[in-house]
Amino acid sequence: MDTQDIWKLHADDIKYFIFSKVKDEVITEDLLQETFIKVHTKLNTLKEEDKLKSWVFSIARYTVLDYFRSKKIVYETTEEDFVFEEQKLEHTEADCLPGIIKSLPKKYRDPLFLSDIKGLKQQQIANQLNLALPTVKSQIQRGRKMIVQGFVDCCDFVINDQGFLVGEVKDKADCKMCH
Repeated sequence: MDTQDIWKLHADDIKYFIFSKVKDEVITEDLLQETFIKVHTKLNTLKEEDKLKSWVFSIARYTVLDYFRSKKIVYETTEEDFVFEEQKLEHTEADCLPGIIKSLPKKYRDPLFLSDIKGLKQQQIANQLNLALPTVKSQIQRGRKMIVQGFVDCCDFVINDQGFLVGEVKDKADCKMCH
């Protein structure tokens, strides 16, 4: 599959996604082109063709985030940000995580998402969200604790004597978060 085929398959969906974030047709077109330039130059790095759509959406998501960062615009998380990849047959912890993150209160979810998923430094997050750095640090730590509690609630994990989260992921049908 080449870039032209990918364009035919996904350009409309990617354009809609980008427009839903930036709300400007001209900027949407620019970011769409930038996304597909990245797709074209990185196509040889795609290992699993069945994950093509999620890979292209990830590139688009990062392109939008880079645009917001360059313009110092606050990025608002949406449902699409928590779709990490296409469904797999085997149920794992990674399947539960997006649902657990989505269930966090926004004041913890956004700083945690920007830090642990998008990889921003905590000072950048504080600047972007117009919060004090200690507040951001606290919200990220509380968010991480809530994720641990989410695994306890979702899959009956436990915290052992050393403070580690342990347990086995339930079948998808028995999982409280994924079912």
